[in-house]
Amino acid sequence: MEIIKTEIPGVLIIEPTLYGDERGYFFESFNEREFRDKTGFRVRFVQDNESKSTYGVVRGLHFQRPPHAQSKLVRVVKGEVLDVAVDIRPNSETFGKYVAVRLSADSHRQFFIPKGFAHGFSVLSDEAVFQYKCDAFYDPASEGAVAWNDPALGIDWQVPADKIILSEKDRNHPTLDSLAKKN
Repeated sequence: MEIIKTEIPGVLIIEPTLYGDERGYFFESFNEREFRDKTGFRVRFVQDNESKSTYGVVRGLHFQRPPHAQSKLVRVVKGEVLDVAVDIRPNSETFGKYVAVRLSADSHRQFFIPKGFAHGFSVLSDEAVFQYKCDAFYDPASEGAVAWNDPALGIDWQVPADKIILSEKDRNHPTLDSLAKKN
């Protein structure tokens, strides 16, 4: 696997090594030892999740508060998404900054998002199947979110505004600034 560092330390793009021939291809989507050796992160994933969405769906920007904060390793197994990680660590030099990366079934790229980040994605293909590993169990009492359209973040979800599809819950999250003032 190749590790690509982003402008925010700890947020990583991972390109797996594909082995292909006339039968198709094979790759390891996760190898704990290689991941640890190449990234320095010791993670133990305890929960795998999958979602299926159609074009224009925006999910996020979600996070879990400590002590249930989650690191995530995300990938797309069908279609294409724009995946976004926003630094919400109050004392971080990159607080309020984000990394956006296109993930697709064709590229096999993965995105590692450490604890302390809000996460979301928009679906750029007709349909997308999105999978992610978490290193902590989901805890409903610890969930939090930042407004997907927070003007201070200025995220270009690469979907026209009139085509964006949101859950009722995702329509009403606070801005990062108002969330930071609460904490």
